[in-house]
Amino acid sequence: MKLPVILSKTADATIPVPYARMSNALIATLILLSFSILSPTRFLAQSPKPAQPAAAPVSQPALERHYVDGETITYRMTGVNHGHERTIRYEARAEGAVKKAPSGVFLEEFAWKNLHVNGQPFALSPASQEFRESVSLAPGFPFAIPDLSKVQPILIGPITDLLAFYADTMLTMRQTELVHAGDHVYVKNGAPNSWADGTYVVFGQDAIDFDITLQSIDQAAKVATVIVRHVPPAQPQIKMPAAWMLSPVGESPNNWVEVEKGQNGKFTAAVGRETFEAMIKISMDTGRILSATMDNPVDVLERDCDDAALTVCGSPVLYGIRRQITLDAEPAQAPNPSK
Repeated sequence: MKLPVILSKTADATIPVPYARMSNALIATLILLSFSILSPTRFLAQSPKPAQPAAAPVSQPALERHYVDGETITYRMTGVNHGHERTIRYEARAEGAVKKAPSGVFLEEFAWKNLHVNGQPFALSPASQEFRESVSLAPGFPFAIPDLSKVQPILIGPITDLLAFYADTMLTMRQTELVHAGDHVYVKNGAPNSWADGTYVVFGQDAIDFDITLQSIDQAAKVATVIVRHVPPAQPQIKMPAAWMLSPVGESPNNWVEVEKGQNGKFTAAVGRETFEAMIKISMDTGRILSATMDNPVDVLERDCDDAALTVCGSPVLYGIRRQITLDAEPAQAPNPSK
């Protein structure tokens, strides 16, 4: 959905809109993860594979995370948010370590540091410095969006983008059909996700499917590269509040819609098409995410309206917005047995 790149019209230029709207971009993936625990093949549509002659067994990538208690993990994340009116750039460092939860499941706990916005250091508040983000690629880990109410709004983008990379990687690891380079699965979802808060956002829905490909296997480097695409369903099940929103804005059916309540009884209504592509490189030895990129373009048609029914509206404004995120891991360090 478009929310991570829309900035508050009343706040400082570096402060995004309320996090509840941003974090819902992850809901479809998290719901799919919870369903796949119970029925891992329920949503899959496999691509046909040509018949292959019998061959001797070969080493295949183990797309599974192998954790070591105490292992340290550090990522550098960069982001560019090309908004309708401005572009925001950020860079941040996530420093983490592997721990075992009381349930016995391994997790990675990260602290965020060294945030820079538009090339300038951005001071983190004590609450932001104390915030810890827990993610995991271990089976049985309960993926959930963390409580972001106490962190600074500018940090919400990096936090949720890291969670998105891990959620996409976990969804990929649960697809047992991804064995050979070129293997592909299509995970149907289509059901609408809502982020309306009833106050600022009076209506907000999006819908996506997942198109996952094991793009390549580098046996020498022991690296598997996967592509996870969030794509509009052929028939999105979202509800369009007004008839003018039905016409496609992009190359496929519109898959998100949002209506914001403004001042003096006015409304800003927008509809469009969003896609999302993540390229993730995974260590075949440890299952760690080595690097990742995200490209999230959105085609937008927006109108200012005088009524809640969105029938008395001004001329449409067409524009595009785009988020581009990179994630790079520093070399892994073995745990220190003296600690």
